[in-house]
Amino acid sequence: MSKTIFTNGKIHTLDLTLPLVEAVVVENGRIIDLGSHHDMVLQWGRAGAEIIDMQGRTVSPGLIDSHLHLSGVAFNLLDLDLTGVRTKGEMLRRIESRAKTVAPGTWLVGMGWDENLFTEGTIPTIEELDYVAPHCPIYLKRICHHAFLVNSKAIEMSGYHPSIDIPVGGTVVLDPLSKKPTGLLLESASKIVTKNMPDKTYDELKSGLRDAMNFAVSKGLTSVHTNDPAYLGGLDQTYQLYDELLNQEQVGLRSNLLIDYPFLKRLKERKMHAGFGNEILQIGAIKIFADGAFGRRTALLSEPYQDDPNQYGDAMLSQDALYEIVKEARDFSMPIAVHTIGDQALENVLDILDQFPTVDHRDRIIHTSLVRPDLVRRLEDRSRIADIQPRFVVGDYPWVRERVGEVREQYLYAWKTLLSAGVLCAGGSDAPVEPVDPLLGIHAAVTRRAPGETHQGWNAKEKLSILEAIKLFTIGGAYATNEEHIKGTISRGKLADMTIYSKNLMTMENPDELLSTEIEMTIINGEIKYQK
Repeated sequence: MSKTIFTNGKIHTLDLTLPLVEAVVVENGRIIDLGSHHDMVLQWGRAGAEIIDMQGRTVSPGLIDSHLHLSGVAFNLLDLDLTGVRTKGEMLRRIESRAKTVAPGTWLVGMGWDENLFTEGTIPTIEELDYVAPHCPIYLKRICHHAFLVNSKAIEMSGYHPSIDIPVGGTVVLDPLSKKPTGLLLESASKIVTKNMPDKTYDELKSGLRDAMNFAVSKGLTSVHTNDPAYLGGLDQTYQLYDELLNQEQVGLRSNLLIDYPFLKRLKERKMHAGFGNEILQIGAIKIFADGAFGRRTALLSEPYQDDPNQYGDAMLSQDALYEIVKEARDFSMPIAVHTIGDQALENVLDILDQFPTVDHRDRIIHTSLVRPDLVRRLEDRSRIADIQPRFVVGDYPWVRERVGEVREQYLYAWKTLLSAGVLCAGGSDAPVEPVDPLLGIHAAVTRRAPGETHQGWNAKEKLSILEAIKLFTIGGAYATNEEHIKGTISRGKLADMTIYSKNLMTMENPDELLSTEIEMTIINGEIKYQK
């Protein structure tokens, strides 16, 4: 492969030895040199080297999303997208409109609803869902994927009866008077419905996943850490889909696959492990759920919810069960990636991890939303990394203050505290829970408020600088998969992954300029995979 010189840029390398350069030289997908335009063209510009002019634009290392669900992004493209709906009426109108295109008995599937955004009305009742879609079963995931709405046809097809066995950690919400289902299912109770739903075809999944990958690349992402086997038909099919798209079709988006615990046995049978694969597609950590989410008060807290003194949240696993899962993962030398939102869930996870030796790859504490000071100290271990989602501030405020109260709010999404304590942190979106766009995540980390809001920010002492926020989505993402030697900075010998912007992020006086910044180009492995 001939050399390529990307030049005439404001290239912020995030490498302290050479923080700002004008040109980067790439060969065989790797950075072989960098420096001034004059020096790089003089040294490497002969013998047919391709020169690409970045026209003075700002460049950073390729952006990395440390935690999302590309399958969910794909389903949003394939199914009914309810993201951002602001009233119950609007939600019902969208369902009714989609239902008119659905044949009798065919499932109407959607996701993204969030009643906390509603300016009018509350969650639709099962009677209202039956009215707008009387002929088809409905299954609608909340934006957090911890609560679900179904109609009577879906309940009927599930075989529900008052004594039915509900999976551990799940709840079928009942009307207090009639004791009949309201249509709201929490956590694992959704399985009584999903077991009866037909799977999407392989070609449908592949098409949606391809579109999701290309969409992510258009947002400046060069790598993602994605959790999908539970949604894409298991380990074998998930890996096959990614292998065909990335290694055969060369879509380009580097992907690290988190593997849900139920597929650990199959992972062993295939002799796959953390780091298995190549620089485009790798196996990551074993994914576990320790608790739920703030929205439905299922995140596990050490003290009761401020707005419901009888509720502490839900542990998805007993300590004994969690211990056995971690032990099984450790026996196979695998790291774990644990969904932990509440402080008690975090304490429970750390209590288990402290009983086991570390492995070659870091354990990942996903979300790390509510962190007490004593737990921060326990996160400083360099074998652990906090996967944080800055956009949760936008999605969860102001209602989350009612859940935890003013005293605990100071420990909520405490990113500055974590970084100041030396905790390794990586930035993600948890898409489709929040938007894929990493610039929105960076904006949320810096402002701690939603676009359009003008206040000083929720829990403003935890704001990050733009540089700190960019590092979450570059250097932090590399640390999360133990790839800091090949990713995260623009340095000699590292992968040639870069993101090019329409504005200079490093010199912005008003961080709201991030909202009008566009991705001009996404370079992966030295190839332009997206150009505006």
